[in-house]
Amino acid sequence: MSAATAAVLTPVSVAESYRYCRKIARQRAKNFYYSFLLLEKPQRDAMCAIYAFMRQCDDLSDEPASKDKELLRQSIRAWRMQLNRALTGDVSDGPIWPAFYDTVQRYAIPHRFFHEMLDGITSDIEPLRMQTFEDLYRYCYHVASVVGMTVIHIFGFQSVRALLLAEKCGIAFQLTNILRDVREDAEAGRVYLPADDLNSFNVPVEQLRSGREDEQFRKLMRFEAGRARQYYAESEPLLDLIDPRSRRSLWALREIYLRLLARIERSDYNVLRQRIALSRPAKLALLLRAFLTRPS
Repeated sequence: MSAATAAVLTPVSVAESYRYCRKIARQRAKNFYYSFLLLEKPQRDAMCAIYAFMRQCDDLSDEPASKDKELLRQSIRAWRMQLNRALTGDVSDGPIWPAFYDTVQRYAIPHRFFHEMLDGITSDIEPLRMQTFEDLYRYCYHVASVVGMTVIHIFGFQSVRALLLAEKCGIAFQLTNILRDVREDAEAGRVYLPADDLNSFNVPVEQLRSGREDEQFRKLMRFEAGRARQYYAESEPLLDLIDPRSRRSLWALREIYLRLLARIERSDYNVLRQRIALSRPAKLALLLRAFLTRPS
């Protein structure tokens, strides 16, 4: 069902809405869903509700209307209106909203985070080029850091420092995604690696689309991977700042992304000719390790 055209349906109960969101998360969440499994059921359900919202945000750009930029803007505006209604308790626009509203209320999640997520989607409408790392950081904040700052409300935290560290953790995750998807993004007209860095390492944008991986490209990728590792290191204390019951989940999620980054590094940054991923058995092994050995 399109976010832009969602009709007022027969109201669903909160329980039915959570079941719907769990189904979306099982089918689509990939890395995130594995970490959800380590949470207690109320938190797991809340994560699924937030994920269902984020998934619908991402799917806006995948709908047929996304080929028409003005129609895509209209879809985003319509989705934002549904969000505003849901945040006031009007959950009649679709099956995710009752669970979403219940989660936002239960965990006191600031409403601005959801609008910032939509701002990130809006920024991807036009072909994207980042000039500086500050530009890239701002983009990563909107599409990833606000997700981290949202979900730590579900994890539970006391110190406001946790919000800053969740922001940094989101930056690390998104930088890892960008390194993995550099050619796919460039072919779609989105070049997230800053132009300042491309120029410094003498890597033209056309090379990102061509599949040519020379030493200059590898030096560039090594530099960007080092930047990601810096944010992983800076955000590591977050594990000790969230509720002990949630630490296994965050540890597993961080490990999945860290292992993905390590695979990119071990491949000598062979990302223009293949898509590097962590296998399902590898993710399940991390899940088991978190469950058996990670202290809560």
